[in-house]
Amino acid sequence: MRPPTAAALQAQCDTFNAVCSVGSPVIVRMDCGDQVSTVTRSSAEVLSGHSAVIWLKNISGCYLLDRVTVSEEAY
Repeated sequence: MRPPTAAALQAQCDTFNAVCSVGSPVIVRMDCGDQVSTVTRSSAEVLSGHSAVIWLKNISGCYLLDRVTVSEEAY
C-alpha cells in the first residue's frame, strides 16, 4: 500500500478544518484504545509532509486525524 500523497493529506486537513474550528469539541482514540473528550487547540495540518495531524487540549503531542472525530456537542 502506498503512503498518501501530500495533496491527499492536505485535502484531509482541509476537509476536517471546514467542519471543525479551533476550540471545537472532539473525541480522540488514544494509543491504549480509550476514547477521550477534548477540544482542538490548532487547525489540522500536515506534519513533516507525511501525516495529517491536530493538536488537542490537555494531550501531549499531536494525534493523527484518523483517530479524531468531531463530537456531537459541536453541532
